[in-house]
Amino acid sequence: MTPITDAAPLCLLTDIPDGGAVEVEALLRGEAESLLVYRHGDEARAYLNVCPHAGRRLDYAPGKFLVRGGTIICAAHGASFAADSGVCTQGPCKGDSLRRVDVRVVDGAVRLA
Repeated sequence: MTPITDAAPLCLLTDIPDGGAVEVEALLRGEAESLLVYRHGDEARAYLNVCPHAGRRLDYAPGKFLVRGGTIICAAHGASFAADSGVCTQGPCKGDSLRRVDVRVVDGAVRLA
């Protein structure tokens, strides 16, 4: 996947199933980072694609995430995170949080804020 520049949108909101998540790459502080972008209606939230428990990726296959009922589930150890806040509600890192990346939706495109 080619990293997205600051000027380009990360993705279109319609690229993300409502209540689901996709992976995008973005340049953050000059480094290419994998992001999980979650959609809830007309809003999007983004987090680094890293579980705080062991530093492993959240996806079970590249770009494929377990998201159910507003909960993001780490494929490696089953930690559950509230998709709206990134807080771990169950699992080995309970109380820790995913690292949020500020995004905004402008004209249907998800962009870094």
